[in-house]
Amino acid sequence: MQRLWSPWRSEYVTEAELASEGCIFCRFPEAQHDHDNLVAWRGDHTYVILNRYPYNTGHLMVVPYHHTADIAELTPETLLEMMTTLRRCVAALGESYGPDGYNTGMNLGSAAGAGIADHLHLHIVPRWAGDTNFMPVLADVKVMPELLVQSYEKIATALGRDDVATR
Repeated sequence: MQRLWSPWRSEYVTEAELASEGCIFCRFPEAQHDHDNLVAWRGDHTYVILNRYPYNTGHLMVVPYHHTADIAELTPETLLEMMTTLRRCVAALGESYGPDGYNTGMNLGSAAGAGIADHLHLHIVPRWAGDTNFMPVLADVKVMPELLVQSYEKIATALGRDDVATR
């Protein structure tokens, strides 16, 4: 098996842990500053947020409001909403970007790669044929073709928000 190293992730994880005052996944929906915090959609049990350090354009996360690292603590209603929201996000990303596929899943625990291990969340990463390259490995650079705020506005609109204003 070949391994590719991405040292920039270590810096992100360290900065995220040190910079936060409490859990960002709890703070962001409470703040009611959805545009600034990239909260693209709100449900009864979960919300959708753009990843500030995306693997690809349109990288979303479905986050339960309930703060837990243990999937067994989530109610059946929350688990169901996570999956129906995943389906909703795939449709919105398809409408907004037309990717060739998706990676979806959870990293449960630090050892599994969770950058924020105390509050579980579901990743949705749009993928295109041939979208991988060696820029992050060789040059410590990830080329993103669109600003996060532009991605936010496209996706939030596709998810049905009518309060998205272009800034």
